[in-house]
Amino acid sequence: MKPKVYIETSIPSYYYEIRDDPVSVAKRLWTREWWERECQNYELITALPVMDELRRGDYPTKSETLKLLENLPLLDVNEVVIDIVQVYISHHLMPKDPHGDALHLALASYYHCQFLLTWNCRHLANANKFEHIRHINMMLGLSVPVLTTPFQLMYEETQP
Repeated sequence: MKPKVYIETSIPSYYYEIRDDPVSVAKRLWTREWWERECQNYELITALPVMDELRRGDYPTKSETLKLLENLPLLDVNEVVIDIVQVYISHHLMPKDPHGDALHLALASYYHCQFLLTWNCRHLANANKFEHIRHINMMLGLSVPVLTTPFQLMYEETQP
């Protein structure tokens, strides 16, 4: 069975990023490289809140961005997930927006995703937050996904 990867909103956003500053260009290139070279090694999933976030935006690559995820299974946002979000917010683990980062982490945790793929290094793929996330998830009896970027999740090629 392939490891499950939750695709968070920033991944399709950077896949079709059009800004030309060095950081945006690098993230776009790494996202595309991971998607084209590595994604077949994983079971990719996302959730309706990701699709909703992408639909709400006003940007020139919206249709391509949505199309990238159109065939991925969508995780269900149920009452248990909403309760997990509230715990994250009440423990100051994530920002107070119940439809943002806390929801993505709750979905990936509740559905036992091995990875949460994101470019959000402030609230999600942040090594300084990992111990707090691990503590809260253990308290809730949840698995702890690896919070990672496409760059970090690419396999290293072995040298002969």
